[in-house]
Amino acid sequence: MNIKLVVFDMAGTTVDEGNVVYHTLHKAISLHSIQVSFEEVLIWGAGKEKLQAIRDILLNCHPQSVSETEIDAIFKTFLLELDLAYENLLVIPIKNTERLFKELKELGIKVVLNTGYNRQTAMSLLKKLNWNEGVEYDLLVTASDVGKNRPAPDMILLAMNSLQILEGETVIKVGDSVIDIEEGKNANCKFSIGITTGAHTKEQLAAANPSYIIDNIYDIKNIILNA
Repeated sequence: MNIKLVVFDMAGTTVDEGNVVYHTLHKAISLHSIQVSFEEVLIWGAGKEKLQAIRDILLNCHPQSVSETEIDAIFKTFLLELDLAYENLLVIPIKNTERLFKELKELGIKVVLNTGYNRQTAMSLLKKLNWNEGVEYDLLVTASDVGKNRPAPDMILLAMNSLQILEGETVIKVGDSVIDIEEGKNANCKFSIGITTGAHTKEQLAAANPSYIIDNIYDIKNIILNA
């Protein structure tokens, strides 16, 4: 076993928040009288920094009719609506996540959370879960911590640098979207693993040629032990 670090996406991978962010993205776009489907929101927006997600959703669905000014306005609406949605939101860990985190730490493997959310949003989720740095996980890296977001490898590289892990061959990336898989590949991770508990289907994940596709996050342990 030569794995030193596993980088986990948050929503849909380790955190079950009922897809509230993507439903809120969909609502914010609709409030600006632009018609897109929820499925299109997932296809074009999953896993991305949320301003970029809005931009990509609209540029793919309405390429001739949306300006950057309108995209910025939708993003502001999204942030306001997300604050409201989070007030009474039930947030729980994906099944077996806390067990896996504990057992990885017992093996001496670092656990990093990374996300297309900004730090404020990510911390609000972690507060609801009562997850604390140095206890359930070792480090949080968010979209607002780096200059380039997914599929660029910057979040993973920042995590590696912060934890003094030098080689991508000792790192695994796990996420529920195609862009998570691309991020892991761009960071030269040993494995980029797709999980079916979130935004993208097994068929959509397969299109990104992941190292593995899993249905249960606990399967990561066996992959590591056999690496």
